[in-house]
Amino acid sequence: MEAELDITVENGLDHEVAVKKKKMKVSPEQKVIITPPNFAVVVIPISGTAPYCQHKFSQKSRKQMEATQRAGKQAGSRKERKPREFEEDYERAQYVTAEGWHGMPAAAFRKSMISACRAVGFKMTIAKMSIFVVADGHDKEDGTPLVRLAGKPHQEIHPARNDNGGMDLRARAFFDTWTAKVRVRFDQDCFSAEDIVNLMARAGVHVGIGDGRPDSPNSAGMDWGTWEIVRGQS
Repeated sequence: MEAELDITVENGLDHEVAVKKKKMKVSPEQKVIITPPNFAVVVIPISGTAPYCQHKFSQKSRKQMEATQRAGKQAGSRKERKPREFEEDYERAQYVTAEGWHGMPAAAFRKSMISACRAVGFKMTIAKMSIFVVADGHDKEDGTPLVRLAGKPHQEIHPARNDNGGMDLRARAFFDTWTAKVRVRFDQDCFSAEDIVNLMARAGVHVGIGDGRPDSPNSAGMDWGTWEIVRGQS
């Protein structure tokens, strides 16, 4: 069949708009119907199967980095080295809301689920557009969206390698036992609720969260930050 379509043409010189009529062949088989977004939220209770290691990039470190970059060449001069305040580093490594509860970055769970798609051959690009994690609150310093974390941290100091290859000591927050309820918002035209739960379960085994996780970009991890689904809860 043939149909008349109104095509708007903008003149790039004087911005005058002209409307022309053009004949185009359109068959019913070529008609595309785009449905509206079809999102739902599923609450997934999880329990850590290994310690969770949290190492937030603190506001203090950001300010020090900014000051160094603003100083330019002066930053390379030798300066007196101050004593390392490991206790302060430990406190600043934690994500805490203004209400006082600890949290885990919501984006980290989303990234973990997207990465887990590789284990089952699902397109990560589709998951990236279809899966989101709903935050329970925000970090009091930098506003990072957080999932509420149930657990008590303690300080651990471990050796770590800097980007320049040198060794350093890092004070990080460790949660030996921890639980959380992750609210996942997903497109039902791409996933079922069961798909999302299973993907979260695989993310807990294959990927993890935090420092030392199995899917760490710089190493094979330390077997930290893994979890399992707690069945029978919501």
